[in-house]
Amino acid sequence: MKPLAIFGGTFDPVHLGHLRAAWEASELLDAEVCMMPARVPPHRPPTVADATARVALLRAALSGQDRLLLDERELGRDGPSYSIDTLAELRAEIGPQRPLILLLGADAFAGLASWHQWRRLFELAHIAVLTRPGGGSGALPGELAREVEPRRVAHGRQLAECAYGRVCGLSVTPIDISASEVRALLAAGRSPRYLVPDAVLEQPPLLAPYRVD
Repeated sequence: MKPLAIFGGTFDPVHLGHLRAAWEASELLDAEVCMMPARVPPHRPPTVADATARVALLRAALSGQDRLLLDERELGRDGPSYSIDTLAELRAEIGPQRPLILLLGADAFAGLASWHQWRRLFELAHIAVLTRPGGGSGALPGELAREVEPRRVAHGRQLAECAYGRVCGLSVTPIDISASEVRALLAAGRSPRYLVPDAVLEQPPLLAPYRVD
């Protein structure tokens, strides 16, 4: 069975950095990757665009390919979008044998010990930490380091050997784009061309929340 990997975020708006990292993770892990927009991110300020606009832009960005999928489940859930709830739901759906992988950036991973029921994450899924070529996941706080070190494996393909509980680094191409940068350009009346997919630029009504009249 191919692993199922989850790439979450606000995607406010989605940009090429998001998409390229998810694409490379799919290739390196030989996994299906679900892009999963959060409704209420517990560790971030509220989004600028509402869920409807963010999902529509993400759907446009994913059109014409079948490697990356869209999963809207967190948008239908009241309250904060806790990863533990999403992983528990997915594990119940896919069964106990299929590998399930949570994709995280290095900064998010370093703060994992502040997440809701964070230790239970390892009982449901693997974690793949997206890093720059030649880089590691960085120094971890003691509590997290003690939990993670016995779980580390050297290669992403080793995550397919069991269903959950391992951690690995995944080197992906660094594309230094941030959603805040895209929002700032739009607010200034400038174009974020070559930072977002053309299909996103072709949705001007959906980009309206980011513009300043």
